[in-house]
Amino acid sequence: MKHIKSHFTFTKQQRSGIFVLLLLILILQSIYFFVDFSSEEFQVNPNELAQFQAEVDSLKHIEIQNNKPKIYPFNPNFITDYKGYTLGMSSQEIDRLLAFRKQNKWINSVKDFQTVTKVSDSLLATMSPYFKFPDWVTNPKPNFKSKYNYSETNNKPKTFNQKSDLNSVTAEQLKQIHGIGEKLSERIIAYRTKIGGSFIADVQLQEVYGLSPEVIKRTLNEFTVKNVKPVTKLNLNTASIDELVTIQYIDYEIAHHIIEERTLREGFKSLDELTKVKDFPVKKIEIIKLYLTLNLD
Repeated sequence: MKHIKSHFTFTKQQRSGIFVLLLLILILQSIYFFVDFSSEEFQVNPNELAQFQAEVDSLKHIEIQNNKPKIYPFNPNFITDYKGYTLGMSSQEIDRLLAFRKQNKWINSVKDFQTVTKVSDSLLATMSPYFKFPDWVTNPKPNFKSKYNYSETNNKPKTFNQKSDLNSVTAEQLKQIHGIGEKLSERIIAYRTKIGGSFIADVQLQEVYGLSPEVIKRTLNEFTVKNVKPVTKLNLNTASIDELVTIQYIDYEIAHHIIEERTLREGFKSLDELTKVKDFPVKKIEIIKLYLTLNLD
C-alpha cells in the first residue's frame, strides 16, 4: 500500500506542471467551443476562371498535335492502302486510285487527285498541302516540246536516217526528251565517256542508272548509235581467262566457268550458249555479246 501511494506523491514542481497542463487544456477547449473557425466563402471570378480554362485547353490541343504522327511531303501517285487509311481516305477512294494507277496513268495535280478518288473537299484540304509532284510536273521546262515532242500514241517510230547520232548528242539535246533532266543527261554523257567515248549499240543505254524503259524508248525514238569507234572483239573459242575478264560483267570466276564449258562443248557454236555457263549474268548477255565474236573454223 505504501508502495502504491508513492506513485501519487508529487513534488511542488510537478504539481505546478500539472496545473499548467490542465489550464492549457481548459483554454483550448474554450477556444474550440467559442471561436468560429469557419472561413469566408471563396469568391471565384468567372472571367479569370474562363481565361485559365482556355489556356489549359490550348495547352492540351498543342500537346495532342505534337503527339500526332507527322506527315511528310509525298507523291499521291504512290499512296498505299495503309497510307490512305492514315490520311482518312475510305477503302472505295483508295481502290479508285489504285485502279487508275494500274492503267499506267499518272496524277499530276490536286484537281486530278480529287477527280480520280472523289474525296471530299474537306479531306482534300487536309491532304493536298503535303502533295509533292516531280519537278518536271510542277516546273515544266519552257522548251520541253520545242523539238522532241514525243507522244506514245500519235508518233510513229522514226527511221534510222531520221534519228540523230547517240554518240554525238549533247546534254542539252538529251534534256529535251520527256523524263530526262539535268542529272540523267549528265549520267548518259558520263557513261558514254566511261566506255570509251561512244556507244557500240543502243542496248547500252540500259546500263545508265535511273533510266526507265519508257524514257529509253523515247530517247531511242530520237537518237540511235551511228558513228561507232572500232572495237576489238574477242574470239569466244580462243580467248584466255585474262582476256575474258576485260569484258564488263565477267570476273575471273565466270571466265573460268566459260573455259570449262567451252572445253566440254569442244567450242561454242553460238554466243547464246553462254547462258548455259555456271553463274553467267544472263540479263547482261546482250551487253557482253558486243565485245565477243565467234570463229567456227
